[in-house]
Amino acid sequence: MFDFSKRLVGLLVVFSLVSCRPVPPELSQTALPISAADNIEPETLKQRIDSVLDFTLKHRHLNTQDHAAWQILHGSLAYGRQFPVTHEGESISVVDYLSQGGKMNGWTIERGNKLQSEDPEKPKFGMRAVTEPGTRAGQGHFDQWLAILSQCDVPPDATFIVGPDTFTMTNFVQQVQLDISRNHLREFSWTLIGLTKYFPTDHTWTDSTGKQWSIGDLAQIEVEQGLANGACGGTHRLIGLSMALNRRKQAGLPIDGPWADAEQLIQQSIENARKFQNPNGSLSANYFARPGSSPDLAENLGTTGHTLEFLAISLSDEQLQEEWVSRAASYLCEVFERTEEVSLECGALYHAAHGLALYRERAFGDRTDPAP
Repeated sequence: MFDFSKRLVGLLVVFSLVSCRPVPPELSQTALPISAADNIEPETLKQRIDSVLDFTLKHRHLNTQDHAAWQILHGSLAYGRQFPVTHEGESISVVDYLSQGGKMNGWTIERGNKLQSEDPEKPKFGMRAVTEPGTRAGQGHFDQWLAILSQCDVPPDATFIVGPDTFTMTNFVQQVQLDISRNHLREFSWTLIGLTKYFPTDHTWTDSTGKQWSIGDLAQIEVEQGLANGACGGTHRLIGLSMALNRRKQAGLPIDGPWADAEQLIQQSIENARKFQNPNGSLSANYFARPGSSPDLAENLGTTGHTLEFLAISLSDEQLQEEWVSRAASYLCEVFERTEEVSLECGALYHAAHGLALYRERAFGDRTDPAP
């Protein structure tokens, strides 16, 4: 078994733009061994997860001066409307801050299409989030902000002040539907998450070019693209498909056509995650493609965290109780515990925290809200 105490490559060398905590210089040579977890006691695991989630919320702080929307909104993905940002010395919920017209680097919103309005004297417009791939400041993928806000349970009538405009969440969703053909990469992972929060999976609509679409169409395109070129090993694609498929099952709609294809891809990916798990409980550094381990704890936080996030959404109640899943959660807790004083990249950090939060809720029930 690979000795994880050998290296911390990549974990300690991060730029302030993507870092969620300053790095104390005395930690630069610290070795952090990770061992295999045996005989995991459920109550102990639950307490460890709660401790990890509480520490990450209370001690890893983001602010609008040093951090960008890409980092800050990832925190909201993990903690929902509870997640705060510090603006000019005051702490406020990120969702509330944006709702009240708050600004942050990378929260780039523009007025979209003119919408139907009951009052011609008061025209309504769609709310469009501008995609800024590769910046690690703005929205990196089409509809990423919609997906995150929808997972914060933002209601349709919630408002967002942007300059002189006031948009509703409904205006945001309407613009996403109109802009489907603008998504030239045909990457609909985040679109599926957002739209299936607000619509049933048999929903259809017409985009701004006059083309007819359905949520089933998006699912089929996602399945056809497969995982090879998907972001973060295809985990985002699987998460979008899993969330949509779960909602379809809950509605009692048939699992046929693209939905049967999605089910097959999801179940095969679950089996590959199990089959490729490393002896220490970490999930493959190569995601679902083949076995793999890494000496880089930052990489393992990202790969195991993203994969557990997918598993916590897609596994059945019976599958969730299997020992290999609790070993993955235990491994992830140990990475968090041993890096409390280390700067971590926000995407990997908060996807891992989200994975643990989802697993904790399904395995042990709702958490009591931690003290502020």
